Amino acid sequence: MTAETIDTRPAGPPSSPDGRGWGVLWLFILTTFLSAFLLFFIQPMFAKMVLPLLGGAPSVWAVALLFFQGALLVGYTYAHLLVRYVPAARSGYVHLALSALAFLSLPIAIPEGWSEPPISDPYFWQLGLFAVAIGLPFVAVSANAPLIQAWFARAGQASSADPYFLYAASNFGSLLALLGYPFLFEPVFGLKALASLWAGGFAVLVLALGACFLVVRTGATRGDSAPVVSGAAAPASPAAEPDWQSRAAWVGLAFVPSALLTAFTTHVATDVASAPLIWVIPLSLYLASFVVVFRERAWIPRAVLLTAHAVTVILALLQLAQTEKETWFYSAGFGIAAFITVTLVAHRTLYEARPAASHLTEFYLWMSVGGVLGGIFAALVAPQIFPEVFEYPLLLALSFACRPGALDVRRESPMALALLVLMVFGVAAAIHWGPALAQHYEFDFDGWGATAGIGAIFALGALALWRHPPHMLFVAMSLYLVVVLLPSGVHRGNAERSYFGVYRVVQSWDGQFNVLQHGTTLHGAQRIRNASGKPVADITPTTYYHPHGPMASAVRLTSVLAAQTRREPKFGVVGLGTGSMACHASSGETWRFFEIDPVVVSIANSKRFTYLANCQPDAAIVLGDARLTLAREPDESYDLLIIDAFSSDAIPIHLMTSEALQLYASKIKPDGAVVLHISNRYLDLEEILAATFPTLGMHALTIEDQTEEDGYAVTSSTVVVYGKSLEAIDRFRIIPGARELPKPRLRPWTDDFSDLLGPFLSQYRKRL
Repeated sequence: MTAETIDTRPAGPPSSPDGRGWGVLWLFILTTFLSAFLLFFIQPMFAKMVLPLLGGAPSVWAVALLFFQGALLVGYTYAHLLVRYVPAARSGYVHLALSALAFLSLPIAIPEGWSEPPISDPYFWQLGLFAVAIGLPFVAVSANAPLIQAWFARAGQASSADPYFLYAASNFGSLLALLGYPFLFEPVFGLKALASLWAGGFAVLVLALGACFLVVRTGATRGDSAPVVSGAAAPASPAAEPDWQSRAAWVGLAFVPSALLTAFTTHVATDVASAPLIWVIPLSLYLASFVVVFRERAWIPRAVLLTAHAVTVILALLQLAQTEKETWFYSAGFGIAAFITVTLVAHRTLYEARPAASHLTEFYLWMSVGGVLGGIFAALVAPQIFPEVFEYPLLLALSFACRPGALDVRRESPMALALLVLMVFGVAAAIHWGPALAQHYEFDFDGWGATAGIGAIFALGALALWRHPPHMLFVAMSLYLVVVLLPSGVHRGNAERSYFGVYRVVQSWDGQFNVLQHGTTLHGAQRIRNASGKPVADITPTTYYHPHGPMASAVRLTSVLAAQTRREPKFGVVGLGTGSMACHASSGETWRFFEIDPVVVSIANSKRFTYLANCQPDAAIVLGDARLTLAREPDESYDLLIIDAFSSDAIPIHLMTSEALQLYASKIKPDGAVVLHISNRYLDLEEILAATFPTLGMHALTIEDQTEEDGYAVTSSTVVVYGKSLEAIDRFRIIPGARELPKPRLRPWTDDFSDLLGPFLSQYRKRL
């Protein structure tokens, strides 16, 4: 995501054209708008197609952003070379041929042979899938922005000398597609219909490009267009070639906001709230920042912008430095404010460092390089080198390098440089001895904790060094070290990271439980000490899986019914977690667990959780996405299937579609049942299921946990039980909390259609 959304000159009205000129002007404006719309529409559409193959993991969107940034770079490079080396009268033939070739790959769909990803870390597999499925049409569309601008400069119109206003249309098209997809198109159309609509829009775009090129050829034939260098009007005298220091600055200034876009989205989904559509907010703000500051007269004065940046980033880092007073409002609020100001400062500094117009396409190219490098760092490198989302505070701190003069220490006096050296030792001492001193003298900094207190001291130092950008950068990096080296909001417990998220094993506040968290969500616990603090070897399942909960009750009922018919039941559990469900097994039963993430298997088999080791040391665990692995199981072989697969807070959508529910039903015996754990904060999954079961001819009921909550020992849950036989499901009515499903008000989910907005609003209304 780089220059596609840039308005590089004042977007004031071009000089008044004549009647024909108005037609040409609107042709180029609408073509630019349609191109940007299609470019930003294909991104969420194809990412959603891929989600079912990758377990609905948050990394799908991060890797998707990286691919789009890389493909955008390829498109910009192609456009730059086409404008520079192919005569204007012929460049259209080349681009129209490429567009026609791209059209042959439509409609967009998952290619054959790409239906099953590797079990562990499918980063490069996903990039390959995107390249094969949408690489050619995406590159063809992404090249249009600079290419249309270059063509308009040769169109011989009254405003051809300054074609930069076309990016206003590009900005509008990008934002409309980004916001329109989840809120307008997704709730109405299925993926196949959207793919067909996109193909139709692409066909219209090719025709519009042909019309634009015809205008260019007509202008060139009449000789009423001036020669253009790299897509801009030729200057009166040659401009100086940009030096490599300038190019490195362009790359760096594009790198920080691009990487932060991915890192901030990952942080919010992991450590703040895994709410649906969460990716829309950061990307919309990222695109809007170009509109605000990438212009001759920025809408926000520099002094105001730099002040807001320093204040919001320092507050965001301080918020991350503490865990005592965390709320969704403050975490998200400080994060969004910091993200906004970082993108504004970086993009404004980038605009002020732009070269002469004759080097504009090269400028865009280096911006694209920075964007790709940022995506690579945040999507591929950071998950491999950081156990938690440490890249988010790192990029916040690095944003101080985007401020004017931050890297120019030559302007600093010898005294200021000496102070900088002393600060190095002071910071090291504060991080090393600060927590111990705070504990010794019982400083809790008014309940905020030692980490936040040390960070606050550094923040005061930043205020004192306001006029020294290099020193402020150092203070910000010091705050980053405080956040990642000391206990904080992003450094808590024993963390492990994979493609599917961040897992933390922490002890409860009273030291009685080891607790597993996936992102912001509790995924299991085990008691390790009793109320008096004495270590115990307790394998009683806890949290949602406690002995009197709906899932445990369903297992117990199934075991009793099987014993009455003198047969040994078979159980399947999708989602391993801490392995606590294994301790509900009885002698002679067959249990099989299905888990997508090898890291979870490693945690469940570690010394931190001993359910598997004590209850089923030789447990059968099948690795891979449940839709794929369950499909290989024999039909009608399970007495009870429990679907308990979570991606942080919500069940992945592809495990709740009509096709998925049919798959589960095919694997249970005629009198068997499926238990769906639907507890979550944001989506009304009960409404979706109520709408789906009648279409499948299934019988179902809801069971709400009636047990009083007791910390980690007992956590309430809600499940839906369904099966092929009414008699089989009626047996579960003896479980406390059983009731009928509500009358459906939403559309069923299918592999082709799933609307997040409807169940999100339904859940919100229930909370009012």
